[in-house]
Amino acid sequence: MKVLFIGDVVARIGRRAVQKLLPDLRNELGLDVVIAQSENMTTGNGLTIKAVRELMDAGVDAFTGGNHSFKKPVFYSYFDDPSVPVLRPANYPEDKPGRGWLLLDTPHGKFLLISIEGLRFGADQSELGHPLHTADAILEAHAHEATAGSLIDLHGDLTSEKIASGYHFDGRVSASVGTHTHVQTADERILPAGTAAISDVGMTGPDGTVLGVKKEIILDRWLHDAPRRHETPTSGPVTLHAVLIDIDTATGKARSIDRIARQTTI
Repeated sequence: MKVLFIGDVVARIGRRAVQKLLPDLRNELGLDVVIAQSENMTTGNGLTIKAVRELMDAGVDAFTGGNHSFKKPVFYSYFDDPSVPVLRPANYPEDKPGRGWLLLDTPHGKFLLISIEGLRFGADQSELGHPLHTADAILEAHAHEATAGSLIDLHGDLTSEKIASGYHFDGRVSASVGTHTHVQTADERILPAGTAAISDVGMTGPDGTVLGVKKEIILDRWLHDAPRRHETPTSGPVTLHAVLIDIDTATGKARSIDRIARQTTI
């Protein structure tokens, strides 16, 4: 089974890149499942149902979340809508809207998707449960239902956490991927017990920026300690970063993991 995981989709320009590139990628790569990281996919971070439906219409099957998932209260009710396949990190408190895992229907059976959040610098994380313990509990309860495989997205700052996550879940999930830092890492690999892993899938957003924000704004803030509103370009060159994971559904182990980087102009 072929699974494409798309790195953090940034604002309107990132969504347009997915809409433009994904239909051909589905055919070219023979994709069975497409997952996208969703927390930055609207201007100013967060989600709207319009943005989610745009990418579902383009071929995205499900979405993982992160620290910006709750940025737009207008989306809160949709987190609990079973027809909207959007996750928020599972280790947020139960009083937060939404869910942190789901079972996707695929041509090969059920596929378990789990979203968790790791460490973020400079953030109050006192409300978060432990990401690994949280995912362990989900796997214990539902891994037997995942006849086609499983994937965990750990959304966090530290590459050390994301590497450690892969080893912790090795042999128990098909893939353990990292998101949040927006820079695709070159450490994709199959771990000893058959789990595909990468520290960060990267960003689907505008080139020539600092993690999706206009570089002039970031440099001005850094050089002059001047507060400025973050802005993302609305046009220009943009790159879709993703990983392609090939899973043996008979065993749930990964056969391969390959980095994807496709550029276009919006």
